[in-house]
Amino acid sequence: MAKRRCTAIVLAAGRGSRMESAVAKQYMLLRGRPLIWYALHAVEESSVIDDCILVTGTEDICYVREEIVAKYGFSKVTAVVAGGKERYDSVYSGLAAAAGSGTADSRAPGHDGYIFIQDGARPFLTEEILERCYGAVQEDHACVAGMPVKDTIKVVDGSGFARQTPDRNYMWQVQTPQVFDAALILSAYERLMQEKERLLREGVSITDDAMVVETFTDCKVRLVEGDYRNIKVTTPEDMAVAEAFLNCGDTLQQEGQLQEKI
Repeated sequence: MAKRRCTAIVLAAGRGSRMESAVAKQYMLLRGRPLIWYALHAVEESSVIDDCILVTGTEDICYVREEIVAKYGFSKVTAVVAGGKERYDSVYSGLAAAAGSGTADSRAPGHDGYIFIQDGARPFLTEEILERCYGAVQEDHACVAGMPVKDTIKVVDGSGFARQTPDRNYMWQVQTPQVFDAALILSAYERLMQEKERLLREGVSITDDAMVVETFTDCKVRLVEGDYRNIKVTTPEDMAVAEAFLNCGDTLQQEGQLQEKI
């Protein structure tokens, strides 16, 4: 089977208020590199991903083009586009660019191929995760990286009292990438944009891309093994955890090199 075009949409438009920093979290330094570098580096080095659309704040576009894309040589980034108020607005901006709207790049995949939607604040995206997602989307048209939960989950009422304890054998924590047939996710998001005011009035909150597909299509979304290290950096504590993961990786690499010498 011939490989279909795979486009990554990397989201970096949030301001990260929970990080308690004047610098947007995606530009905070982790081991001397902006946090967003790690996701973009994984995309750049991947044999799965063919091109990348980076979604950022309107005021950050010039900075990102010069200080992130050009500085680090991310050649797969074909467009840097402005995001919106909500996550789904930013995804839609990326999808419009992927469909060829708003960019003259001849490499835009249009409605063919696959779309990989990735949080820019997840620095531990790996080639193994990308390959597993690519295999799954070929079969099922829609898939999401995630991992089974380790803890017991409680559903609570408005006053904080436990109402239900779901069977954790059926509970997964959802990660990114979230991967879809391009035509499927484009169609689902177009429906969302048409009906989002109604959903807001009804109090329906759209929290991830899989939910858009679940709400506006009859396609089932498959859960694919990600990695417990594939965390989203949201708080200062998460930055400390990310630093620890990198330190652990360095230690394992040094041990491997020592074993090779022996």
